[in-house]
Amino acid sequence: MTELLTAAQMRALERAAIDSGRVTGLELMERAGRGVVEAIFHEWPELRATSQRAVVLCGPGNNGGDGFVVARLLKDWGWQVEVLLFGDPSKLPPDARANHERWCGMGQVTAFHARDSWQEVLDRFPQARDQILIDALFGTGLARRLEDPVRNLLRHLDDTLDLCVGRYVAVDVPSGVCADSGKGLSDWLRKADLTVTFHRAKVGHFLDWAPYYAGRLVVVDIGLTGAKAGRGKTVHLVQDGHPLLNKKHGFHKYHYGHALLLAGGPGRGGAARLAARGALRIGAGLVTLGCLPEAMAENAARLDAVMLRTVADAAALEGVLEDKRINALCLGPGLGVSDETRALAAQGLKSGRALVLDADALTLIARDASLFAGLHAGCVLTPHGGEFARLFPDIAARLDAVAETGPAYSKVDATREAAARAGCVVLFKGPDTVIAAPDGRCSIHSAAYDRAAPWLATAGAGDVLAGFITGLLARGFAPFDAACTAAFLHVECARSFGPGLIAEDLPDELPKVLRGLGLLEPAKTATASL
Repeated sequence: MTELLTAAQMRALERAAIDSGRVTGLELMERAGRGVVEAIFHEWPELRATSQRAVVLCGPGNNGGDGFVVARLLKDWGWQVEVLLFGDPSKLPPDARANHERWCGMGQVTAFHARDSWQEVLDRFPQARDQILIDALFGTGLARRLEDPVRNLLRHLDDTLDLCVGRYVAVDVPSGVCADSGKGLSDWLRKADLTVTFHRAKVGHFLDWAPYYAGRLVVVDIGLTGAKAGRGKTVHLVQDGHPLLNKKHGFHKYHYGHALLLAGGPGRGGAARLAARGALRIGAGLVTLGCLPEAMAENAARLDAVMLRTVADAAALEGVLEDKRINALCLGPGLGVSDETRALAAQGLKSGRALVLDADALTLIARDASLFAGLHAGCVLTPHGGEFARLFPDIAARLDAVAETGPAYSKVDATREAAARAGCVVLFKGPDTVIAAPDGRCSIHSAAYDRAAPWLATAGAGDVLAGFITGLLARGFAPFDAACTAAFLHVECARSFGPGLIAEDLPDELPKVLRGLGLLEPAKTATASL
């Protein structure tokens, strides 16, 4: 997993490095500006060999200082560079002011204040074809909504870029995007072609609409290697599988657990069957589908390796769970919402087994405070946005509120708060899936940038994810690890299959994905048991 940083954590790292004497603020700013230029040349190699026009928008903080370095380096490369500063140069932070003065020895700065007419500024501001717009206005330091003059300026430049062969490069984040939440602190945002950030990606790069507005994201090393975030709890980006996915020599099926999934009535078993196939494919030793007697024939006609048991009511479920080898349950996919299914959910919670609660089970819990109170540390809740709002209406309302200041309340904040309240792992689904544990551990699994998987927007995909988590719980994975690993594999299956994906394809694509992860040889164990 890769560490992600909040804006405050990044500032603390930079300050600690400067205070230690290892580096100065000017050196960090120089490295950042050079990294932006190198990223531009790497993204568009043809620009390295020819003179281009660049328009650099500099803001009133250190992001603007990075912009002055970029302008100077491009000018040294032989480019024609125009610089626009929003704010008063005398009020720039010391390092940014030093780089402003360096630039003034090479070129002019067009000053722009909030009180100015943006049209008057643009009348003095040259525009040309083939120019690159470098957005170093606000970056991670934006703490309030963009002012009207800035929005109008950016909107006008946006129209200009759309009419010419322009490229838009953002420094840290596109101006108006909150680096902690991914939310827009403006009613207008420009989509960047390239976003260059420093040391580590920020939490907000992977949340909300930020992946769309960031375009391609590049992280540049500025020499803070080895530095650790010291403020707040760390968020990680899930980018790989789990080392325990492999199976071991000499182990038999019961070493990998027995998962039980409950299905709905006749004609409603498809979701649970998808989940059951997911649990079996991901390596649970045995998988059983429990269903009503009248649904037995339907499910038997569709399943082979998945076993079947009649589960007519909560008492029957209690009887089935007398088999202590059943160590993981999944409730919800296609289960229905009724007094009978509420009793099943209550019995599942009472059993104390590792338990995935999805779909209809989440609706039941949202309606019944006693069920919510029965949640325990072995549970994993897997809500999408609507289900999350039913479970945690006050948290969802805060998350959905229009962001007026930064750092804005984020999906990370919301999921952590929900997990603490529920006392269990919460996997808040979406292209920016967030997984949080009650102790504050949190990871983002983002299906964005080079891991985009739009084909997952298909009926039943979430049921397979629930099955993946259940299978990993049966194998002995801790709830947080099971949720993170399942989210990763879920997207890997979608990316591997590609266009035309339907939910049934996801479990069947998993063997190919696991082989791609190098799981070709069984793991060795010194205590094989036959």
